[in-house]
Amino acid sequence: MEAIITETIKSYNQYMQKMPAGSMIISNLLREDRVTEALENIRNFTEGVIWLIEVDNLVTQNGMSSELNIDKINEYLNEINDGLTIQDYSLVADLFEYEISPFFENVQQISVQKQS
Repeated sequence: MEAIITETIKSYNQYMQKMPAGSMIISNLLREDRVTEALENIRNFTEGVIWLIEVDNLVTQNGMSSELNIDKINEYLNEINDGLTIQDYSLVADLFEYEISPFFENVQQISVQKQS
């Protein structure tokens, strides 16, 4: 069981490191009017975020600390949805570039050690 937890945390940390660059790719695709590609990337981003939240919850339940602000992520997801609903791709691009990318740059990795 310990090996599974360790491997999951490792995958979580690796994925988390890719989030800022992925956010910038989405922003750039939207700015280049490559909406279909951007929407596919946003779908992948959303699925990835859901996985990160699930792992974060499991890690916390197992006595490890995490600094992932799930409320803020949900706020971003709602803002993305609102922007896409009104087809304001510039707003969504700005959100990914100026808010989401920096947010993920500042998220601390999860430590494998359990809390005392």
